Amino acid sequence: MINNNTLSNSRFKIVSYEEASEEVKAIYDDTKRTLQIPFVLNWIKCQGANPLLLKGNWAKLKSTLMQGDIPNVLKQLIIYNVSKERNCEYCAKAHGIFADSMSAMISENENFRVTNDLESPLIPESYRTAIKIVTKAALNHDQITDQDFEQLRQAGFDDSEIQELMAQADLVNMLNTLADVAGIKIDNELMEAQA
Repeated sequence: MINNNTLSNSRFKIVSYEEASEEVKAIYDDTKRTLQIPFVLNWIKCQGANPLLLKGNWAKLKSTLMQGDIPNVLKQLIIYNVSKERNCEYCAKAHGIFADSMSAMISENENFRVTNDLESPLIPESYRTAIKIVTKAALNHDQITDQDFEQLRQAGFDDSEIQELMAQADLVNMLNTLADVAGIKIDNELMEAQA
């Protein structure tokens, strides 16, 4: 079922896989492989008319979110939390769904959804500390202090991991800005996967 609102409300042309250039199709294929989903996200498709922009933004997202030493579930939770605080509906919903799909990595309780309560004692204290400080960095980067870095070290993160965590603040700002200015709506496929 196609939700016409998903397509018609975007301020940027949503380029479907079928109408994409070969260069864009190759990026679309990489997104599906990397994210392990059988469809292309609207956030990607709204950039399909500009291969240069799409290539750069996808490379940043892929390396910052999908690679590195910090667990992906923690990165997803950071992006979810910042997006929720900023009222970026698309990113809060999408990254909430991705994070919730990884809830079993945090608790074996079948009913546990990691996004229901980010202060839950089931979520490791190190994760809670990282979510709080990186959210602060994304929303008020000028207020980050040496004490924030020390808290992250005390939570068990080394300097390389702290840099990787802080990169999520930069990434989520890009994700939110693009989603909001494009006016994209949540993907039907993500909503169906959540149901």
